[in-house]
Amino acid sequence: MDKKVVIISASLRKDSNSEQLAKAFAQGAERAGNEIEFISLSGKKLGFCTGCLSCQKTFRCYMQDDAAVIAEKIKNADVVVFATPIYYYGISGQLKTLLDRCNPVFPQEYRFRDVYLLMAAADDNPHTTDKVIAGFTGWTDCFPRCRLAGTVFAGGVMAPGEIRGHKALKGAFDAGVHL
Repeated sequence: MDKKVVIISASLRKDSNSEQLAKAFAQGAERAGNEIEFISLSGKKLGFCTGCLSCQKTFRCYMQDDAAVIAEKIKNADVVVFATPIYYYGISGQLKTLLDRCNPVFPQEYRFRDVYLLMAAADDNPHTTDKVIAGFTGWTDCFPRCRLAGTVFAGGVMAPGEIRGHKALKGAFDAGVHL
């Protein structure tokens, strides 16, 4: 396999359910022989995109914070995995901020082709992810050489660590093995 996989956990909560999905994916991908870089947004400094668009000419953001560093790692990955809690039927604010800050990657040669989205929510209705995925693909659609290669959803989990034993953990692990 030998793919470079960047996994981003967008929850700020300790022992979060979405981060457990990310860790399961990482274990599967590592078992398959891939190089893993796991990044938690917890404790990271992520400034909001100001929409100046100077990055479209300079290929970098004028704000030199953690978002700029992470965007560069995303650009150079073969596979990118985002894990997010679902808040009000959307991705977390931290993840949205990071995706906006990936704007400097857009006009460049980026390596990633496959993107995965891992989600956890208190609501266990299978349609809980519909709006999340629709919103997220707004980002992937802007990168024509990539695709949303897969999603994993853990519904019915609210308290930190409540995901233990959930079938979605195996789904995340298997997705990592087979990426």
